[in-house]
Amino acid sequence: MLTPESLQKIDREVAKYPTGQQQSAIMASLAIAQAEKGWLAPETIEFVARRLGMDPVAALEVATFYNMYDLRPVGKYKITVCTNLPCMLTGGVDAGEYLKQKLGIDYDETTRDGKITLKQGECMGACGDSPVMIVNNRRMCSHMNPEQIDKLLAELQ
Repeated sequence: MLTPESLQKIDREVAKYPTGQQQSAIMASLAIAQAEKGWLAPETIEFVARRLGMDPVAALEVATFYNMYDLRPVGKYKITVCTNLPCMLTGGVDAGEYLKQKLGIDYDETTRDGKITLKQGECMGACGDSPVMIVNNRRMCSHMNPEQIDKLLAELQ
């Protein structure tokens, strides 16, 4: 189900916890599986759960709670716009609307070429830098006015 390299990464995460507490590695293990597969299909979540010796529904609870996990295929680039109150009040809504217009898609949609998926996200912990976005759950982009958004989109093309 996963490559030997991904399984080794999961094993390294499990080794960080006391014996019998391997389920504590669920978040990292799901992230590793998603990095390999691009998203988390139900069978992938079940595989990871069984590898950690936990009930698959418990792993599904984690995957559905956090917005960093994708339960459907997404584009090569996933742009998550913070729409929590501080960002909303300081341009987050405008930034999201600008992105929708530029990409020709709405939230939870992917561009026709499959390159970019647009998502809404809750607080990203950078309220002073709002509006903020995260690309592929890894790269924080701050002060995202139209000029900055255009630069980001040009870079991702």
